[in-house]
Amino acid sequence: MSECALLRIPCNIARFGNDDRYMPETTTLCMVRKVMKMDNELIAQGLSVLRDRLPEGWRADADRTPESPAPWRPDAVFRITAPDRRRARLAVEAKSRLEPRDALLIIATSTSYRERQPLLVIAPFLSRATRERLREAGVNWLDLTANIRLFLREPGLFIQTDGAPRRPSGSSRPARSLKGTTAGRVVRSLLAAALPIGVVDLAARAQTDAGYVSRLCDLLDEAALIERGKRGRVQRVERVRLVRRWAEEAPLQSRGEVRMYLEPRGLANLLRTLKGSDFRYAITGSLAAQQWAAVSSPRLAQIYVDKDVFGAATSLGLLPAETGANVQLISPKDKTILADAALASDGLRYAVPSQVAVDLLTSPGRGPAEADALLEWMATREEAWLGRA
Repeated sequence: MSECALLRIPCNIARFGNDDRYMPETTTLCMVRKVMKMDNELIAQGLSVLRDRLPEGWRADADRTPESPAPWRPDAVFRITAPDRRRARLAVEAKSRLEPRDALLIIATSTSYRERQPLLVIAPFLSRATRERLREAGVNWLDLTANIRLFLREPGLFIQTDGAPRRPSGSSRPARSLKGTTAGRVVRSLLAAALPIGVVDLAARAQTDAGYVSRLCDLLDEAALIERGKRGRVQRVERVRLVRRWAEEAPLQSRGEVRMYLEPRGLANLLRTLKGSDFRYAITGSLAAQQWAAVSSPRLAQIYVDKDVFGAATSLGLLPAETGANVQLISPKDKTILADAALASDGLRYAVPSQVAVDLLTSPGRGPAEADALLEWMATREEAWLGRA
C-alpha cells in the first residue's frame, strides 16, 4: 500500500507499524514516511542477517507482500529458496522494539495467518524472555545481533544461533530492571501476595513508595510477567517466570557482602552452632531447598546473617577459605530477607521459598538444577508462594 493510499483512509487513520492510530492531519504524512522508512530499513537489515546465516546454496529474497484482511497482515514476505529450487514464503513482522507483552499480542492476532504461512519476527534486539514466548507459540525470530530461530517444514530448514544476551549499549530504551534492594523487596512481596492486589497495598507490603511500585509494575506488565485489571490491580503473576527474570537481573552476588568460609567439622556442626547464635540469620540455598524438594545432599551452606560477615564467621568458628569452602555467608542489603525468615520444626530459620529459589538459580555447582526442582515443586503449591510451606 502506498503512502498516498494510506493518507486517503477515512478519519485520518494511518498504519503506524502494525497499529491503526488516529493522527492529526498535519502530522500524518511526516509520521507515515518516518515509520515506513524505519520499517523498511529494519526489514532490509534483517534480510541481510538471514542471508549471512543460510546454508550454502540457499537464498532469501524479498517477495511481494499480499493484501490480508484485519486484524493482522505482514509487514513483508521473504521467499526462501532451497538448492533444489523448492521454495517457501515467510511472513515478516518488523518491530523497532518488542517486549514479551508485544509478542503475546502478535501471537494472538496472527493465529489464523500462521495456519497458512510461517511467521518471522524481526527486531533490533529480542530479550530471552521475548524469544521464549515466541518459541512457545512456534513463531520464528531474528534480531540484528543474530539471535535467530528459523524452522521450515518444506523445504526442510532449521537455523538457531545465539547473538547478544543483553540489549546493546546505546539503545534508546530507558534502563529499567529488577536490580537493587527495593526492586527485590517488591518482587518478593508480589510473589507472596494474595491476588488481586493494588499498588498501594503492594507498596505497603514492600515498605516503599507507591510511585516506585507503579513504575515497576509497568515494567512487569510490559514483560508479560503480570496481568492487571482496569484499575491497575495485579490480577495474575507468572511466578516462576518472574523468579527467573529476577535471578537473571539480580544474581546472588548483588545482594550484599558475600564471603566464603570453611567449617572443618562439617555442616552438621555448623547447624548446631547456628541454633545457639546470638544474631539473626536465614538459611538459603541447598540446605533450605532440601526441606521441600531435595535433589542431593547439600555440600554448601548459604546463610544470610544480620551482622558483618567477619563477625558472624568468628561467632560460628569458621575459617576463611579461597578453595574447598563449604559455607557462604551473606550480609544482605535488604534486611527484610531476615525478617521474613521462618522458624522451622528443626529449630532453624529459613528464607522463604521464593528467595531460596532465586538464590539457587545463580549459585555455583548444582544450584541451578536444585532451583529447577524447587520451582517445579512450588508451581502447584500456592501455600509455598504465600510463605506457608
